[in-house]
Amino acid sequence: MKHTEFSWKNPANVKIYAQGWWPDAARQKQPKGIILLIHGLGEHSSRYEHVAEFFTHHGFAILTCDRSGHGKSGGKRGHIAKYEYVYDDIVKLHSEASRRHSTVPVFLYGHSMGGGIVLDYLLQKKHTGLKGVIATSPLLEPAFKPSPFLLFLGKMIRPIYPKFTQDNQLDANLISRDKLVVEAYTKDSLNHSKVTSETAIGMLESGQNSLETVSKVSLPLLLLHGSKDGITSPIATQRFAEKATGDVSLKIWEGGYHELHNDPDKLEVLDHIYQWILQKL
Repeated sequence: MKHTEFSWKNPANVKIYAQGWWPDAARQKQPKGIILLIHGLGEHSSRYEHVAEFFTHHGFAILTCDRSGHGKSGGKRGHIAKYEYVYDDIVKLHSEASRRHSTVPVFLYGHSMGGGIVLDYLLQKKHTGLKGVIATSPLLEPAFKPSPFLLFLGKMIRPIYPKFTQDNQLDANLISRDKLVVEAYTKDSLNHSKVTSETAIGMLESGQNSLETVSKVSLPLLLLHGSKDGITSPIATQRFAEKATGDVSLKIWEGGYHELHNDPDKLEVLDHIYQWILQKL
């Protein structure tokens, strides 16, 4: 597969690192489709290279970026100047996809916090030109009860000092049943455990808003969640699916942890997504 890198400045003038993986040009002139991938809290887009290898092997391209305050992008770690700037990343990636291949179908795929972002984008924003949305382990509600004191503190401080930083309270042991994945995650210097009041309260409010406003879904939607996810709530994802009308598919992966694409069943999970995409082309 071919790898490309590019960047832009977001509305807060923070440089955003972006990258893409493309099928071998010798095998096909253009991809069958382009997947825009939005990563989770505290991680970065390069952790999805194996996902890109799977999809490029099947003729699809992936475009992704490190969110503000994450990975190789600029900004204070874990901070987004205004939460709604997360949607600018999707717009920029979609523009890049259209610039390169204007007639190729585009799908939006988000994981964890990224899953919450793509669901909110689907419900609240204009999204012309997308063929479908995939959300894995979406952050609609945490699977654990956040500290009431820290939540209160974050809400009080957010308007005054949005850069106020806390630990994100995520337990790396809960991301995957594969201990090698957990070990690699903890050793990866581009990962971090920071989150600011603007980011934390923004993503929690966004999840609640999606649960409260969901009704008819205007695009095909695939929801995936592990039944043993200890980071984001599979029960909240089930509630979302029950309230949603339209072309909505839900798959609860029995025994699955938070990162289904990094769990022992990852090839089955990726193939499930691939087969769903083929149905929507």
